[in-house]
Order: sequence, then structure tokens, then C-alpha cells
Amino acid sequence: MTAFSLEPARLTWCAELRALAAERLRPLAEKGEPGRVNRALLTELGALGLLPRLFTSGALDLCLMRESLAHACTEAETALALQGLGAHPVHAHGTEAQRARWLPRVSDGSAVAAFALSEPDAGSDAAALRLAARPDTLSDGRPGWRLTGEKCWISNAPEADFYTVFARTTPGAGARGVTAFLVPADRPGLTGTPLDMLSPHPIGALDFDAVPVTADDVLGEPDRGFRVAMDTLNLFRPSVGAFAVGMAQAALDATLAHTAARDAFGGKLCDLQTVAHQVAEMALRTEAARLMVYAAATAYDEGAPDVPRCAAMAKLLATETAQYVVDTAVQLHGARALRRGHLLEHLYREVRAPRVYEGASEVQRGIIAKELYRTPDSTTKEAGT
Repeated sequence: MTAFSLEPARLTWCAELRALAAERLRPLAEKGEPGRVNRALLTELGALGLLPRLFTSGALDLCLMRESLAHACTEAETALALQGLGAHPVHAHGTEAQRARWLPRVSDGSAVAAFALSEPDAGSDAAALRLAARPDTLSDGRPGWRLTGEKCWISNAPEADFYTVFARTTPGAGARGVTAFLVPADRPGLTGTPLDMLSPHPIGALDFDAVPVTADDVLGEPDRGFRVAMDTLNLFRPSVGAFAVGMAQAALDATLAHTAARDAFGGKLCDLQTVAHQVAEMALRTEAARLMVYAAATAYDEGAPDVPRCAAMAKLLATETAQYVVDTAVQLHGARALRRGHLLEHLYREVRAPRVYEGASEVQRGIIAKELYRTPDSTTKEAGT
């Protein structure tokens, strides 16, 4: 089934991406150290022209890239996505000087970007963040701020070369008092520690001890940083769903091959109705999630007014679907899928995190409900309710 009747050129491109991921990216990923930034992999992503596309592609093409890479190499997908997440605020809201300094290096893989929003006590409730930006006169006499506090669960930390950091410039103002800053990793007072997580991609905590920033480091406008964060998340949430769809499809493909070849009870495993129906359900849910992801990406590209709702729906449906599909695939494979190094053992660890990061599933349901009640549909209006 061809979702949204993608034109032949896009379908061919997706097939090429899957082949590149398997042939050129997966070998580099396998040589990397779990939990560390794989700079060789980033360099190859740049050489293949994929990192530059982060800044020239629409949301649909971003989703196609993430889905295609995830199908063959989740590490390559994640490396690409984290570069986009960390650098998109610079691309969309940065000054000419900020863009000129960092985006070419992000594009060729020589600079690692990170998106520093979450804190120990402010994850999905991003408006509650406490990292303080206190006005101060800096050592060179310029007015600026000092950043003091912590960030946690930051992908690519502490190895990134720069961070998009969200800090509170106006106390007590909620989302209205947050400013986005571009903070190079070599700023005095900025340190970090890696975190050992279930999923093996690089992630860490950051400590800000009076880190100096100036007006030249602001992304967008002071006290308007929450808009920078939400603009970034509205773009990347559907593509998190695409990552999940890619993993679900990989698990489904492995299950089709296994159940068609495995001898059991006098026939093939797929001859058992209970097995065949489970595989059918896996395929149904995967395709439904794919359609929702593509619809949300298309809404973003067309500037539709319901982007926040569509993005939340896509991320929610796709990540929950991928969890179901991978779990079912493990069950149908049996103990072999639990062995270290098996594709499904890898996917089982990878698939859990997307239901939490960039807004947990519960947060997505809250966004969907809020958007539904904010804009009554035409039926409700016509009924006068």
C-alpha cells in the first residue's frame, strides 16, 4: 500500500536511503561506542548530503529520511535527528552570524548540536523550567546574563559543540518568561556528565555555573523562547513518529520472514491463524501510523492551523504502535529475539524512549484534548452547542 500516493521519485529516494543505511551507515554505527557521539557516522551523513537536507527539506521529507534510516540503522537515524533538533532553532530563529558560524559545520558533521530543554524537575512540563538567566555585566563590560542551574536528559550531552538552551529570564512568568540561547560548549562554567540509559545513544546532564551569555547569543527574542521550542517540537514530533514507523516496519519485515520460514506443528508458523492474525494486526497498525505521520508532516508543510494537534496525534499513535509491533514481534520470535545482538533485542531497547522524549504520550493526549476544545468543529457550531 502506497501511503498518500507518494510520487515515484520519493519512493525511489526512500529505497536508496534504506540501501545507504544498510551498506554505508550501519558498519560505521557498529564501530561506534554505545552512549557516545559517533563523529565518523556524522561525517558520513554529511558526505552523503543528508545533514544539509535538514535545513532544506520540508517536514514530509524529514519524516521520509527518518523512517528510511530507522528501518536499517537506528543509530544513523538518531544521529541525523539530533543534529536537526539541536540546530533547527539556529536555522529558523538565529542571526546571520549564528547561522554562518554553526550551520555549515552541522551540515558536514564536524559540529555536534544539542537541544537543551528538559531539567530534573521540568521534562514534559517545559514551562516549569528553572534554569535561571540573571542579568549581569560580564567581564568584558557588556550587558548580558549568567545562566545558573541544571539541564538533564539532553541528547548529545556532554559531547556537543553547542547547545540550544532554554532559560528563565523573567521569574514567575511561566512560558512567557523563557529565552532561547545559543551556548557554545566551551563557555566557562558549563560542564556535563554522561548518563547510562537503556537506549544506547548519547545523553547526559549539564551544569551551568554562572555561564555568561549576551544578546548576541539570543535565538529569537528575549522572553519568547518558548515559541522557539514549540516551533521546533511541532516540526520534529511527527518525525519522531516516522522514526517509530521505521522501527515498526523493520520488526514487521523480520516477523514476516520468520513466521513464513519457521516449521511448527506440522506446517509453517504463519499457517496458525492466531499467528497470521497477529501479523495482520501489526501491519494494519503500522500503516495507520504511517498515514498519520505523513498527514501531520503535510499539515506542517502547508501551514495548516491544526499543526499542534496533528503533530501530537502522529507522535502518540506512531510511538505507541511501534511499541506494540516490536513487542509482538519479540513474542512471535520467541527466546531467540531476546539474545543480545538480535535485531529485535536492539529494537526492543530503542523503541521505548520515543514514548517519553519530546513530550510523553500523556502530554500528547493533553495537547490533543486542548486543541480539540480550543477549536470546536463545524458540527458543534451548527448544533449551537
